[in-house]
Formats: sequence, C-alpha cells, structure tokens
Amino acid sequence: MAESSAAVRVLLLNGPNLNLLGSRDPQQYGTVTLEGIERRVRALGAELGAEVECAQSNHEGALVEHVHRARELDGVVFNPGAFAHYSIALRDAIDAVETPCVEVHISNVYAREPFRHTSVTAPVAQGYIAGCGPAGYELGLRAVLARVEERRSAAG
Repeated sequence: MAESSAAVRVLLLNGPNLNLLGSRDPQQYGTVTLEGIERRVRALGAELGAEVECAQSNHEGALVEHVHRARELDGVVFNPGAFAHYSIALRDAIDAVETPCVEVHISNVYAREPFRHTSVTAPVAQGYIAGCGPAGYELGLRAVLARVEERRSAAG
C-alpha cells in the first residue's frame, strides 16, 4: 500500500435494491448479504492500510450526495445498481468529483437483458468490474487503492 503515513479513506457505496442481497434473486446475486460484503471489504481495507466506510441508498439524490461528499475521501467503490443504466445525475456527480471511482456490478451485465449492457456511469469511472460476484467488491477496492497510489505518486 501507499508509503504515505496518511490513512487512505475509501467509500463503499451501494445503490438501489442492494440492501436485499442474500435474499434477492440468489441465482443472479448469490446468497451473501450486503453486510457480509461490507465486512469483507472493511477487513481487506484494514489489511491493506485503508479505512473503508460503507453506505447504501435506494434514492438517487442520496447517492449523489454521497458521491459529492467523497471529495473529502481518497476513493470510491460504487455499485450504482440499475442507476448505472440511466442516471445522468450520478454520472455527472462522479464526473464532477476528482476522487477515483471504480464501478462494480455483481452480475455479468453483458449476459443479461440488453438494457443492462450500457452504463452511463462507467465512462466517467476510473475502473469497471462486472460479473465477479461479491469478490468484485474486493477487486474494486484493490483497483481504487492502486489509483490512489498512482495519484499520490504523481503528486510527488
């Protein structure tokens, strides 16, 4: 991890319906709960020297507010859920905030309905992970930490 003594702070942000993980369509999303994912990502963060805070909302505006607040953080791992496919407000928020953001989806969106094949938020994210199940969140954390390290190195 970063040699800097400053703690890396990352937001793990989840969008609509992800609070139902564990019971919602287990064939598509598995049986791990959101709390289980958060616990695993926090543990990995601690192992890698990062503090991970978690948030989830079913409301677009609340998610926009979380993204705005991420200006004070070092990185964001974000599963926007269905909002990825049509929320220009979230796209604009991610684009406006310089904090590195990695977009994560549990399922392989390209193996699903055609409307899920397009993400309006992915083009402004610094990374994109889909189809790796809950492990995708851990990959997302590693990816965002790599982006943070790149930024810190470039800053001198």
